[in-house]
Amino acid sequence: MRVRYHAGPGEATGDLAVAAGRRALDHAGRDAVDAVIVATTTPDHPCPGTAPAVARRLGLGTVAAFDVQAVCSGFLYAAAIADSFVRSGAAASVLVIGADTFSSILDPADRTTSVIFGDGAGAAVIGRSARPDESGWGAFDLGSDGDAADWITVPGGGSRAASAPHLALAPAFRMEGRKVFRAAVDSMAASCRTVLARAGWRAGEVTHVVGHQANIRILRSLAHVLDVPESRLVVHLDRVGNTSAASIPLALTAASGRFAPGDKILLTAFGGGLTWGAATLVWPDDVSATTVLGETDD
Repeated sequence: MRVRYHAGPGEATGDLAVAAGRRALDHAGRDAVDAVIVATTTPDHPCPGTAPAVARRLGLGTVAAFDVQAVCSGFLYAAAIADSFVRSGAAASVLVIGADTFSSILDPADRTTSVIFGDGAGAAVIGRSARPDESGWGAFDLGSDGDAADWITVPGGGSRAASAPHLALAPAFRMEGRKVFRAAVDSMAASCRTVLARAGWRAGEVTHVVGHQANIRILRSLAHVLDVPESRLVVHLDRVGNTSAASIPLALTAASGRFAPGDKILLTAFGGGLTWGAATLVWPDDVSATTVLGETDD
């Protein structure tokens, strides 16, 4: 990992989310949307949610705004919700933001986690495609396994800690890395196979695989299991680290120069909960996605 980013002094998740959201709206040529969804594990406050304040700061008025907490799978969960809103007619357009400042919950002394994560935010405006049969979001698959909830966790800070005072002494992020590795590969591969079947795609047709940017060995193992050439993997983690909910939109934006209209993109993620998901995306002619990063971690 060559570079990662941390939010600057006094900078919180909401600040990164606002910057990413503004760039996405500008890129889309919009000054209004019908809803704002912020995927984050590191909200500005336990209460209220971060999304309403983000919507206000973006000048979006009293639109629906809420947070989604699915850790590293958060952006795909939020995108699935936004796509459902659009398809059902509940909204014509939704601003989806993945934003996390994991530096705020890491223990600097824990070298198994502190060197892995970075801060960042990415956003996309999701709306109805002008050619829905030819481009845009396709199939989604989401899953979870609460039996392994303690593999990726921040023990303190919630209502459980109030009833178990010893947890209040353990507010930092913890992860069972070896267990997570195999579960991540297996869960993402199964989810990918499900969405490929739903979309009617063969693995060989996939132009690019945009996986959660947690570990290069996970990405390579996923490509091997799916029988997709490693050359089709989008790899961005060496430049930003694991940015949790921001991971997918950051990777999409970083690789957007490689994408051509009509490319078949397979997206997948895995995170705490445990949660996972996958989606298919046919790259459109006009793309409303952007990113913002925090300051360089010296």
